[in-house]
Amino acid sequence: RNRPEGKVLETVGVFEAPKQHGKYETGQLFLHSVFGYRGIVLFPWQARLYDRDVASPVTEKSENVAGHGSKEVKGKTHTYYQVLIDARDCPHISQRSQTEAVTFLANHDDSRALYAIPGLDYVSHEDILPYSSTDQVPIQHELFERFLMYDQTKVPPFVARDTLCAWQEKNHPWLELSDVHRETTENIRVTVIPFYMGMRVSLCCHLLHWLWRYCIRLENLDSEVVQLRERHWRIFSLSGTLETVRGRGVVGREPVLSKEQPAFQYSSHVSLQASSGHMWGTFRFERPDGSHFDVRIPPFSLESNKDEKTPPSGLHW
Repeated sequence: RNRPEGKVLETVGVFEAPKQHGKYETGQLFLHSVFGYRGIVLFPWQARLYDRDVASPVTEKSENVAGHGSKEVKGKTHTYYQVLIDARDCPHISQRSQTEAVTFLANHDDSRALYAIPGLDYVSHEDILPYSSTDQVPIQHELFERFLMYDQTKVPPFVARDTLCAWQEKNHPWLELSDVHRETTENIRVTVIPFYMGMRVSLCCHLLHWLWRYCIRLENLDSEVVQLRERHWRIFSLSGTLETVRGRGVVGREPVLSKEQPAFQYSSHVSLQASSGHMWGTFRFERPDGSHFDVRIPPFSLESNKDEKTPPSGLHW
């Protein structure tokens, strides 16, 4: 009914039963259950999921660096996947999800530029809707044929090339997903995934800076339409500073979360003059009647890796 005139539906594959146990293999084709894009699994990550909605049954802890009393939250192992997004679907999800969520520091110490790998995402196991296809190149992405090749004797029939294995090994520190934080307020679920990017020296003042990127997904679990209006961050650094950041929307947008488009995902970056810190805060949402409510952003740690990182490799094909 909403199909543009002149457009026809085409078969892309056949759905398979989602896996209740175990992992999806490299080369598994899928549809994203929330954002609807076509993708393919590159490899899995084992993350620690800290879900404040299912906190451990212990007594309340005292006030902590996160700014408020909170329940003991134990991490549980959860599988996420590094995936490629089909470039044909990127224009259709641009209002709901950034398609350049993975960034790296530039090689030059005197530059704060970032390299971006378009169409590279992290997907939770439950968001995978697996399907199969007879197309030997089912995903359009500049890295697809560099990383994967067709082998009809395998299931799934797309296997990793040596280039994918080498790229994963060399860039493991930059790509690794380790901790995931999640909390729901007023039926709005916030998921945060922080990534340590590295350290650099500012030539102007010779100060050390540690940098992180963080991916945030907002999900409306209710049928009521709401719109994100403001963000309020508190950023604590091990150096002893506490910074407050308040502003309109996120990444220049004020996304609407509705039953039709219940989720929005974006990534951003933070820099500290210390090797670790914490972030927490709130998002302010507006209801159709004009009333507002605050949604908690789960506190998360900014931790630097002990080993110094080398610049990412294999980005200039």
